[in-house]
Amino acid sequence: MEKLLISACLLGNNVKYNGKNNKIDLSILNKIFEFVPICPEVDGGLSIPRKPSERVLNRVISIDGKDVTSNYELGKKIALNLAKKHHIKYALLKDKSPSCGNKLTYDGTFTSKLINQAGITAEALMQNGIMVFNENEINLLLESVKHYK
Repeated sequence: MEKLLISACLLGNNVKYNGKNNKIDLSILNKIFEFVPICPEVDGGLSIPRKPSERVLNRVISIDGKDVTSNYELGKKIALNLAKKHHIKYALLKDKSPSCGNKLTYDGTFTSKLINQAGITAEALMQNGIMVFNENEINLLLESVKHYK
């Protein structure tokens, strides 16, 4: 069975910055994929809960002004190594996250303004040939898998 790198919060794991999750119905995907969960923020050493953070160019800053880029970089490396170890071609990651957003992230002003910039982990995965989708793109993921096989 093919493996899918997936944000742990989408599986219902309480790893979000606020200690909650973003659980979605994955019943159609768990028939096709074996899930390999990740949370780059937690894997990078950040706590649950933690201060919300946003990406500012190549840095990640928490709402209280702390630079947490090194945690995000470590989480990115762990996720990328896991993807390589499991020969992963696809990832389903949390939209708008400073780590996992595949298209949009918040702009660093903490005003809910979005910009066209991927999160640190999603960006690295895509640069390494992994197709990254967000939870609103499950149909695109399914189409891609169908065309790839």
